[in-house]
Amino acid sequence: MSTSTSTPTNDTINKDEPVKGTKVEIVTQNISVRSIDRSKKDVSTWRNSHIAAESTINPNRTRLYDVYEDIMLDGFLFGIVSKRIDAVLNKKLCFKKDDTEVEGMEPVVRSRVFRDIIKEILLSKFWGISGLEFVPGRELYFRRIPRKHIKPKWQKITINESGTEGWDYTKLKNIWVVGDADDLGLLLPCGFYALLKKGAIADWAEYVEIFGSPMIVMTYDAGDTQTDKALDRVLDNIGNSMRIKLPKQAGLDVKDGKTSNGDGKLQDTFRQAMNQEMSIIILGNTETTSSGKGSGYAQSKTHAEQQLQITKTDMVDVLDYLNTPHFMDILRSYGLPVEGGHFVYDKEIDIDYMAHKITVDKELHAMGFTPDAGYIAETYAIELTEKEPEEKDEETPPQQAKDAPDLSDNALTVDNIAAIISATVKKQFNELFDTGFNK
Repeated sequence: MSTSTSTPTNDTINKDEPVKGTKVEIVTQNISVRSIDRSKKDVSTWRNSHIAAESTINPNRTRLYDVYEDIMLDGFLFGIVSKRIDAVLNKKLCFKKDDTEVEGMEPVVRSRVFRDIIKEILLSKFWGISGLEFVPGRELYFRRIPRKHIKPKWQKITINESGTEGWDYTKLKNIWVVGDADDLGLLLPCGFYALLKKGAIADWAEYVEIFGSPMIVMTYDAGDTQTDKALDRVLDNIGNSMRIKLPKQAGLDVKDGKTSNGDGKLQDTFRQAMNQEMSIIILGNTETTSSGKGSGYAQSKTHAEQQLQITKTDMVDVLDYLNTPHFMDILRSYGLPVEGGHFVYDKEIDIDYMAHKITVDKELHAMGFTPDAGYIAETYAIELTEKEPEEKDEETPPQQAKDAPDLSDNALTVDNIAAIISATVKKQFNELFDTGFNK
């Protein structure tokens, strides 16, 4: 009797096949794209769509992405997402081979298409996933694949957003999907706060509409029918303010909340609290986007440094994706000279950091530490050139020659950064290395 040794299929595990595309296929022209669901969204909608997206058997992100589209209409959330993306887009990226920039790649890296590619990589952090379909041709060009049609559990691009039939994108060499299969993006936690804020602002608007205008109260004797009819005519033509007509014998006591919340402070405080929560999720801080009460320069500076660390992490993630073999193959298919090279961000100069670093190096120099050329070039991003031999003046008095600056074997040239380093840093640098900047 033979015994079957096949391994049973586990439907709760995500497919994780390596990307080894062998053919090119245009899928965006063959998928059925539906309009975004713009119906009313609330916290219960967010929670139910979250549960559907996390299903281990049949995960469906369609409804969750509709919620994301809705909350991205929030001005504050849209602003902080753009702020985080722009922080990376504005960094200088280049393609190098043997520590030398490849001239043939510079126009590509500086192109709008390449900038959009980097943006899609960054957007995968917020949405969980991004898909790009590169169209064959002479120039680099891609189309965005609707996220609702990307099914990372099965590594498929489906024809219908809620269907299962489609293309295995691991076998298509012109399809590039970035992001993790289980990642639902940073917009997931933001959705809770954005929807609460949306409801609070709607209630605030209703409050202003009702109680923002004066209330007109008219009274009459209960048995005076003529006055009653006359007041009806007056109220019909008096305008859009709140109007009340009641007999004198009736009492009126409107509890409108003006005594405790006449200035709208309650709603505004709630709105700011929701904004701060979203800012912490996206930027890692609150003070660099909106000023908090009682905050000062030191606190804002600390939060800016925290945001800088997030930007550095985003830059590393972008480089990890750009330097993958799959993307290199895509660039190679357009005839671009990528063989043996890699993408890298230019090292930027942090003036505040350099000022503190020079102070420390001055103390070490006073203790007898002599920095070598490699340390200077790496730390201060300064190109070093050989120092030209100087002719000694034989008539110079010995004491004057002794007091002359003791220059090292290398002279420092900083034409590449002189325009951005402050005068204070220049002075401290001169004192540290006993030399001057080339003008």
